[in-house]
Amino acid sequence: MSYIIDAHSHYLPIEVAEKTAFFKQGWSDIDRHLLIMDQCHIDKALLVYPTSDAHIQMGGWENLCQIYNQKLSEVIKKNTGRFIGAGILPIDEPHQFRNELIRIRDLGLRVISLASSYDGQYLDSEVFYPIYDFAQRNKMPIHIHPQIMNPIGEDRVRDALLTPVLEYVFDISVCIGKMMMGGAFLKFPEVKFIFAHFGGVLPLVKERFDSTYRMLRKREFVKDIYMLPSEYFKNLYFDTSGTKSMASLMCALEVVVSSSIFLGSDFPANPNIVEAVSMVKNSALSEKQKIDILQSNVLKLL
Repeated sequence: MSYIIDAHSHYLPIEVAEKTAFFKQGWSDIDRHLLIMDQCHIDKALLVYPTSDAHIQMGGWENLCQIYNQKLSEVIKKNTGRFIGAGILPIDEPHQFRNELIRIRDLGLRVISLASSYDGQYLDSEVFYPIYDFAQRNKMPIHIHPQIMNPIGEDRVRDALLTPVLEYVFDISVCIGKMMMGGAFLKFPEVKFIFAHFGGVLPLVKERFDSTYRMLRKREFVKDIYMLPSEYFKNLYFDTSGTKSMASLMCALEVVVSSSIFLGSDFPANPNIVEAVSMVKNSALSEKQKIDILQSNVLKLL
């Protein structure tokens, strides 16, 4: 299989990376990224925002967006056919969403990049509805990356290992649950939401979602969401985010079919793209399913 698409990788312009605490080294080297892509036979990569503290050092999200989206567009145009760009929005200025969304589209960025939460506010909030409306009307997928700034549990745990391992993925799982319970998936059924890391712990709790919902509905302890939680999950998309665990992939396939899963390397956070690709190639899936995950699904989505 010669044509592979990486649906979750990262790039930070040097002007942005130098304003962060963590992302200063290795996140701005597009030449190295291209070299590794060639070595791993990856033809194209989606570049999404890793979430960072850059906006704090850059005087707010508007300044960050101006630089990040412009520089990302330049990288894509300079390296024709190799990258797909996901633009970011001035989260602290919702009245500017529409203007920046139009700019993102005009810059040739074909995906919208969001975090699972912002300062504890999840994506079920109606403040984000204009983004979903624009995405639905313009057929732009939305990639949702775990929030690394104050994710759920940060105030209680604050641990250099536990926070990235547990709290990041829990934050994205809570995001999915909040969007389901808040009605965002119902209100915007045509938006293609792509959640990183298989949706966090979602594959492990899918059955518990359904059984608990049934139990609570019988006693009217929970509102009617019109269908089982698992029915909502079937309409979502997930990326592998660099995992080399076949068990994780098999677990995700109990939530969605293979046409809803994308290869994602999480490069450069995960430098070993070879293992991420090999996990899919060496799995027990059919050749069609492998091609779906490694290539066809992203092509269909975009």
